[in-house]
Amino acid sequence: MEPTTTTTSSFPSTPRWNIDRPFLTGRFHQEAKVTSRFTEAKGFSVDSFSAGPDKAIGCFDAAVQELIVIDDLLSAMVGIEGRYILIKRVRGKEDNVTFQVDPSMDLALQELAKKIFPLCESFIMINQFVESRSQFKNGLVNHAFAAALRALLLDYQAMVAQLEHQFQLGRLSMQGLWFYCQPMMGSMQALSTVIQKASTNNFAGSAVLNLLQSQAKAMAGDNAVRSLLEKMTQCASNAYLGILERWVYEGVIDDPYGEFFIAENKSLQKESLTLDYDAKFWRQRYSLKDGIPSFLANIAGKILTTGKYLNVMRECGHHVQVPVSENSKLMIFGSNHHYLECIKAAYDFASSELLNLIKEKYDLIGKLRSIKHYLLLDQGDFLVHFMDISRDELTKKIDEISVEKLQSLLDLALRTTAAAADPCNEDLTCCVERSSLLKRLGALKDLEASRTFSDGNDLEEPVSITGLETFSLSYKVQWPLSIVISRKALTKYQLIFRFLFHCKHVDRQLCGAWQVHQGVRALKMRGTAISRSSLLCRSMLKFINSLLHYLTFEVLEPNWHIMHSRLQTAKSIDEVVQHHDFFLDKCLRECLLLLPEVLKKVEKLKSLCLQYAAATQWLISSSIDIPKLDELSDGSVGNSRSPSRALKLTTRNPSVADSILKFEKEFNAELLSLGPILSSSSQAEPYLTHLAQWILGVGKDQ
Repeated sequence: MEPTTTTTSSFPSTPRWNIDRPFLTGRFHQEAKVTSRFTEAKGFSVDSFSAGPDKAIGCFDAAVQELIVIDDLLSAMVGIEGRYILIKRVRGKEDNVTFQVDPSMDLALQELAKKIFPLCESFIMINQFVESRSQFKNGLVNHAFAAALRALLLDYQAMVAQLEHQFQLGRLSMQGLWFYCQPMMGSMQALSTVIQKASTNNFAGSAVLNLLQSQAKAMAGDNAVRSLLEKMTQCASNAYLGILERWVYEGVIDDPYGEFFIAENKSLQKESLTLDYDAKFWRQRYSLKDGIPSFLANIAGKILTTGKYLNVMRECGHHVQVPVSENSKLMIFGSNHHYLECIKAAYDFASSELLNLIKEKYDLIGKLRSIKHYLLLDQGDFLVHFMDISRDELTKKIDEISVEKLQSLLDLALRTTAAAADPCNEDLTCCVERSSLLKRLGALKDLEASRTFSDGNDLEEPVSITGLETFSLSYKVQWPLSIVISRKALTKYQLIFRFLFHCKHVDRQLCGAWQVHQGVRALKMRGTAISRSSLLCRSMLKFINSLLHYLTFEVLEPNWHIMHSRLQTAKSIDEVVQHHDFFLDKCLRECLLLLPEVLKKVEKLKSLCLQYAAATQWLISSSIDIPKLDELSDGSVGNSRSPSRALKLTTRNPSVADSILKFEKEFNAELLSLGPILSSSSQAEPYLTHLAQWILGVGKDQ
């Protein structure tokens, strides 16, 4: 993850007087003064911060020099230059300073002074950081870190004051000053290193915490420095953990400076779940940003989910808050990692509460079962009645169909069948798509077979498709059930329904053709075109019935029961969504909708069945003199109108036999070509084994 920088959130501006009156801060001693006579040293800028003395320190005895140097060093330790120790800025690095001594100073004193200079430089750097990072724009973590550093500097300044007191009592020598400075040297330098990196990269939020924690780990060999950095991390993280606590305990993002690693997209509303195929609300309303704190990286997903669950319940009007106790305060460091336990407890609570709410109050299982009844044709009595009363409307072209009339017919079918007892039947609506099933599959970008459907040119769109090819059912899903039954899930249900509905339509048409054949069964047609047509009709019926049996009893029912059992043991709403999506994807694949080569063959066979069923009436009427048969049944004619006369009529019309032979040949060819495809596909897709056996069995009957 890339470190985050200060965001452009709205925040109060720093008071102007804090800039216009610099002497209110600790940097007044760094303002430009009269140029010192020691400013010409090579490598430093010429802008001095105070005027130098008239007399060089080398003019004094060593003992006097020591007293002067100690006095100057005590001033330098709090960022104030002395008479013979000057503060210089490095050219090109305005935040870096260095110290310069009078060259005439005793060499031994110079060496001791130079050993203490890093401590002085660290103080100045830390003090500058505290002042600059205390402004509003730098965020809560920087504020907390600066506050912790300010407290540390107070202790440091107290130590300097004590040393100055000892110096005034005549008890502090140069060696003694160096002795007392050494314990603070490592800690101050480690902090200055952290501060320099944070300032250079303009770190804020989690980036500061990651920097502190990584530096603490790097100093594992120095126990005192490591403990100090861990304490700084703890102090700096308190504000961040306060944001985290509100999120995992209340589901609220209280992040005025944009430092939290969870982003909220307020433009996405829950109503979009019923319209948006990609279900962006659930995935993108709350999302993870870059710059997750390293100590939260492993549980960032669980933290995100916890707040999402709480927000769903709030959107439902179900106000809930994770029970908070004294032991639930989030703390980073500790041998038992208590904060991980608190977050896990909050996640378990939010997950169980939301799951119970959706299962009990909103009856998720009942809704899914209702959708199964209607869109997966689990209870088909209403559909049979609907297909009977809506036949005239569904046979029209798409532009001529009245959806309102279809809806009224659907409502009538629901009220007059067993579906009337279902309280959810009012949520069922009908719609008419604008394209065929194959075109619709090709338009869905997330289905793995869509590219094949889109690129395939061997099966063209029908010139004029009717409502029978484009009719579909839809279902009204309210929040929060739309999290599980999203627009994408409903679309997959509709794809399966359209395939089943069209198969049912083909079956009904073939049954009608079979009844026509049964109507002339009394005539002796053995060996004629009519008997051959009867055998073809039986083969087609067996094919479509085998397909329907496979779809319902081999695919939908077993997979539904597996999903139902998994939903009973699900621990979170995300598991419910996962199991439901897995069920739909598995059904789509096993229903052949994701196997383009097989599906196109099946669609071709169904098309042949429909063409044959539509031609059956013409074939029979062309083969038999139906009015004469009526006369025969009425007994109004003599023996000259016998069944043998009908037999002669069939032989006089060779086009009938040719048509039947053409249908038979084309159907058998398509069926035989489907067999090897199913056999080869069943090796990679084992569920096709049963369908292959059924289809190959149909072929053997020929």
